Amino acid sequence: MSPMQNQSLNLQPNFHETGKRYFRAFTPGDDFYEALIDTHRDLSDEQSALVNAKLVLLLSNHVGNLAILKEAMALARQDVA
Repeated sequence: MSPMQNQSLNLQPNFHETGKRYFRAFTPGDDFYEALIDTHRDLSDEQSALVNAKLVLLLSNHVGNLAILKEAMALARQDVA
């Protein structure tokens, strides 16, 4: 069993960039949000949906732990009509 299999989904702020110092805890999250918005800039709704789908698959592959991914999917679906 790999060390990653014992972990659970991290719901605490966890954004960071190696080698970069932040003076406020929310700043790395703001940097991520800005990069995400830039990724979608000038795309049609269909193109943006495709980018989101590809991003989900790329990041899911990076995480790799099916238990964590299933937990994340269940949480993401909560309260969605």
